Formats: sequence, C-alpha cells, structure tokens
Amino acid sequence: MPKKVIAIDGPAGAGKSTVAKELAKRLGYDYLDSGALYRALALKLMLAGLDGEASDDRIMNILKDTHIEFSNGKVYLDKADVSERIRTPETGHYTSVFSSKKVVRNFLLVLQKKAGNGADLVAEGRDMATVVFPDASNKFFITANVDIRAQRRFNQLNGKISFADALKDVQERDKRDSERTVAPLMKAPDAIEIDTSHKDIETVLSEIMRELA
Repeated sequence: MPKKVIAIDGPAGAGKSTVAKELAKRLGYDYLDSGALYRALALKLMLAGLDGEASDDRIMNILKDTHIEFSNGKVYLDKADVSERIRTPETGHYTSVFSSKKVVRNFLLVLQKKAGNGADLVAEGRDMATVVFPDASNKFFITANVDIRAQRRFNQLNGKISFADALKDVQERDKRDSERTVAPLMKAPDAIEIDTSHKDIETVLSEIMRELA
C-alpha cells in the first residue's frame, strides 16, 4: 500500500490525467492512471472477442490469465507495451462498457490498491476517493462543462471523430459512469471540487497546491 495518497476523480475530459501526472511530478510522488488499467483490460477482452453482453464467467476466464501493469507512464498488457493501442475511440467506448461490470472492477481494485509499492501516490480515475482509497490524505474532484470536455476529446483524437461524435461519446460515458450500480462516478463528500472549464493547468495546480500546503 502507498504511504500518502492524493486521490483525484472526475468525468471524462475534465483534465484530471494531465493534472494528476504533473502534480505527481512536482511532488515527487508515484502516479497511478487507473483509466489506463481499465483500457488495457478492455483491450484484452476485445481481442478475445467479448462485448458488453459477455457473462461474468466468460470474462473471468480471460482475466485469470491476464497481467496488467502501469509503470513509468506506460501500460503493459501481458508484458507487451499497449500504451498507444489503448487510446483508440473503440477501446475508450468498451472501457466504459466493461468498467460497469463488478467482476472487472474487483479484478482491478486489488491491482490499484497495491500501486505505489509503499511510495507516496497521486491516483486518478473515477472512484479513487470513494472506493479504492477512501482514506486518502487529500481528495479532489476535477470537472468541466460537457461541451468543453467534448472539445478536448475532439482535439485529443486529432479529428479522427467529429465534434458531434465526441460530444455523444462524452455524454454516454457520463451516463454509464454515474448510473452503474458498482462504484458509480460521484464526488466524495470530503473532496474539493475544481472546475477546469476556463482554467489552464497552472491555475488548477496552484489551487491544489494551496490545499496541500
């Protein structure tokens, strides 16, 4: 288990990954991108031919022979670097679909709790402050206007999808993430909310650093 944890949650496109990664660098903490772990697992299930209708038993048959690791900013699936492959729109879609399943979340919960190997940790995702690290030293909920998050998604994919599709994708993810029965996306009662809609990363980091002081 990590020593000190700063947990950062929020919806897709809010900027939490960028903020968490830079915060960890400035503090000298380890960084956990839980979304990358979910994407890697979704990729494994996709390659096995599974979709959102797959039974828990079928999923478990795949997971029992699956090894996922996040190290130095790279994601490894069964020892292969899949850092680029997990960033496609298709993988993103199935990540949201598969992450609603309890068997998937339980599998990754154990892995996430082991993150840091005793080091201080900045962990970001959807349920870091509510489920994975409920006793985190500091908790933040990073959010932004849905249209701005869609624009960021559109820019991130370099025009591979239309803005309309990016907006639809973000809205569908929000719905799945907030309405799933297992570990839904929500702000922890003791988390500090930061809206990044009209703030650059330096402004957001300054706000966080003030809270940590």
